[in-house]
Amino acid sequence: MATENIIYIIDVTNRDGVQTSRLGLAKLEKTILNLYLDEMGVFQSEFGFPVTRHETNYLNANLELVELGAMKRIRLGGWMRAIKSDVEQGFELVPGLKHVNLSISTSEQMMKGKFMGRYTWDDIIEMMCEAVDTAKKYGAESIGVNAEDSSRTELERLIEFGKAAKEHGADRIRYCDTLGYDDPFTIYERVKKLAEAVGIPIELHCHNDLGMAVACSVTGAKGAIDAGVDAYITTTVNGMGERAGNADLVSTILAVKKSSGFENKYKLDKHIDLRQAWKICKYASLSFRVPIPVNQPAVGENAFAHESGIHADGALKDSKNYELYDYTEVGRGHIEVIETGRQITAGEYSGIKGFKSVAGKYKLKFKDDEEARKILELVRYANVHTQKPVTEDEMRFIVKYPEQARKIMSVQP
Repeated sequence: MATENIIYIIDVTNRDGVQTSRLGLAKLEKTILNLYLDEMGVFQSEFGFPVTRHETNYLNANLELVELGAMKRIRLGGWMRAIKSDVEQGFELVPGLKHVNLSISTSEQMMKGKFMGRYTWDDIIEMMCEAVDTAKKYGAESIGVNAEDSSRTELERLIEFGKAAKEHGADRIRYCDTLGYDDPFTIYERVKKLAEAVGIPIELHCHNDLGMAVACSVTGAKGAIDAGVDAYITTTVNGMGERAGNADLVSTILAVKKSSGFENKYKLDKHIDLRQAWKICKYASLSFRVPIPVNQPAVGENAFAHESGIHADGALKDSKNYELYDYTEVGRGHIEVIETGRQITAGEYSGIKGFKSVAGKYKLKFKDDEEARKILELVRYANVHTQKPVTEDEMRFIVKYPEQARKIMSVQP
């Protein structure tokens, strides 16, 4: 398999990030995130669960948006258990699906503690291969196979698992540090040996239980590249995810682009545009209702703040004295306008005059009042759907793609 030794980003906010306990995203918010991820140059968005019925309209509508050219380059990938019946159901509910990740647990702990001894190791291999074959039969164009709890799986078994997946046509193996158990040194060695033995690209999927998700992701990617295969790092915006979260999208990109061991030595996907960082992180924060930590790299309130005399003096003389990268590189260079006084917003009880006033502010035009009323009705639904004020980009999306917006917001049993 041809390799260019490139590190690609697969963002899993819309699959793993939304599993954050007590939090979640409305389908419209997931769609806007997909659009933003596309603008940012992210290779793939794991956009949801094809076998989950309340996702069906959203998933199909987002695939329509790809066909309509609303998303220019990003791949939309579905996550399914590596079980034949799940794969069949997923492709039947979402027939336009082209990219999938199929997941099954591989560690002894999971086989005993999760599957309760129902499956042997040979059963795990057989189920995975059957799932890959089924996805191929339904026309999948790319297949990633996830070894859940890879970090607690014997390396010999991981290699056997990877070789079997490759033989059946899998494109990548996802090394899942499901519990955040690995450290940067261990994951480098394990992934390098896995990649050398199997010879196909490796995805790194790291959780942050020990605070090392980003470090393990980039060193795992280094292991894959050093073994001669491409690497894919899975991330979430603002590090959202179960328990302590996943590898943060922006921090991971910065680590590859700016750290001493990676800068000008390892190649990040050339399509990545860090200038979109501020917008996507702020939107995710608003949507999840989780403030960005003040000390979050690049996008935290204090990321470019200097208070001590020595630091302030040095930064004023030359920003490179105390800043590895400029604030404009992450999209923070725009002027923020804070409105005061009278403010008309668009919400679930808006009238046509107020709505047209808001739309006019954003230079949105309608051919007549009838069209404006139809869009207003969708904007009202969006407000109910997200339970938040509608953002400018959400409104622009609804105006441009009303039928897809209608479908996305149609969640019913």
